[in-house]
Amino acid sequence: MMARFAFCIALLMALPATAQQVGPQETPDFRGPPFAMQGGEAVYAGVCQGCHMADAKGATGAGSYPALARNSRLESAGYVLTMVMNGHKGMPPFRGHFTNLQIADVVNYVRTHFGNRYRDKISEADVQALR
Repeated sequence: MMARFAFCIALLMALPATAQQVGPQETPDFRGPPFAMQGGEAVYAGVCQGCHMADAKGATGAGSYPALARNSRLESAGYVLTMVMNGHKGMPPFRGHFTNLQIADVVNYVRTHFGNRYRDKISEADVQALR
C-alpha cells in the first residue's frame, strides 16, 4: 500500500510538467496546466484510479481512499462535483487542472459505472456555476 501512496504523490507532482497547455478561457481559475485526457473514462483511468483503483473499490494502507463502486453518496451529483472540484481530506482539488467538460465527464462516468446507476447528468454549465 505504501507503494500505491507513493505512486499517487508522484503522479500528482509530475502531472503539471507533462500536461498539455490549454488556454485560460477553459480554466478561468487556472492554477496549473490542465490535464490533456478527454472523456470521463480517460480522466478516471489517467488520474482517479491511481488512488481509487481501477475497479473503484478504493484502498487503505498509508492512506484511505474511499470506494466509489456501489457508493450511495454518489447519488447526489452535487456531492461528487464538489469533491472533484474542491478536494476533501487527502484528495486534492482538481478545479484548476480539469476543464468544465472534463469535470462533468468524470463525474458522470463514475456515477454510471462501477455498479452505480445514477442517470442524472452534470453539465459544463453546472461546473461553471461552482467556479
